Amino acid sequence: MMSNYLPVIGITMGDAAGVGPEVVVKSLTHESLYRQCRPLVIGDAGRLEEANRIVGGTASVHRIEKASEARYEPGIINCIDLGLIPAGLPFGILSAVAGDAAYRYIARAVELAKSGEIDAICTAPLNKEALHAGGHKYPGHTEMLAHLTGIDEVSMMLVAPQLRVIHVTTHIGIIDAIRKIEPGLVQRTIERGHATLVKAGIANPRIAVCGINPHAGENGLFGYGEEEEKIVPAVQLLRERGWDIEGPLPADTLFYRAGRGDFDLVVAMYHDQGHGPVKVLGLEAGVNVTVGLDVIRTSVDHGTAFDIAGKGIADERSLLEALRQGAELATRRG
Repeated sequence: MMSNYLPVIGITMGDAAGVGPEVVVKSLTHESLYRQCRPLVIGDAGRLEEANRIVGGTASVHRIEKASEARYEPGIINCIDLGLIPAGLPFGILSAVAGDAAYRYIARAVELAKSGEIDAICTAPLNKEALHAGGHKYPGHTEMLAHLTGIDEVSMMLVAPQLRVIHVTTHIGIIDAIRKIEPGLVQRTIERGHATLVKAGIANPRIAVCGINPHAGENGLFGYGEEEEKIVPAVQLLRERGWDIEGPLPADTLFYRAGRGDFDLVVAMYHDQGHGPVKVLGLEAGVNVTVGLDVIRTSVDHGTAFDIAGKGIADERSLLEALRQGAELATRRG
């Protein structure tokens, strides 16, 4: 790969009734973005034009049918136009039409990724209720992408300045999470994170693994030996490969050490253990990365924000950061 290669990032517009169209057009007015990647929106050109008027933007929307027609330069928003959103669709109101369209943007992005026309996918937020109303019964983006790419198991990684956290379990209750954690799942999660960082140019990532209990169980003082049973076998196996990995470690001090730069990746056991420290750094700083797919997928770490949609006040910083991380993780190909 040429060192000056700029990856093509396919940006899915998300739910058209939410803030997605606004944060997309706001992000694409930043000239610095075009030094990091080549942004290509998969969505509805008419809705982007409407959002552009709402935010007072000066860019023009370039309607195209295929990626090869794109003109990557500041001031031009390239959009593969699916034409699914009727003119005047209200912002801030749940819509089955918008939910169905959000699914179709993702499906088209996966096709483009499979054909090598885009190097990564960056998703603006969708609304799960609208998605279901549109006939697509997925819990969210991650499960949808896994299904569309034919991948059985993926992991969620949150990336913020000075901190990357991959999760062994995510959207299940804490009791169910503890039940689900087992050495094979821990091992596969770590392997997915390791592979992602190696592709991004970190040859031998420094990985730290959280315990489940306070003080990582403190030699049986807390819990029922979950660390020894569920985590230690995976860590030992991967250490035998020569990987730079520590754990299980007490999560509280581990995150402090990670924040000061001791580790490239933290492995969290459940949702709040990993999300809490990242969210403390600021909602605009965190980026959601799906790892284990055939293509890197990054996402804003916020929702559709129906309460402010259509008002032109949505903050684009999370999408800009998601695009930057997508470019960073996708650049070092082959």
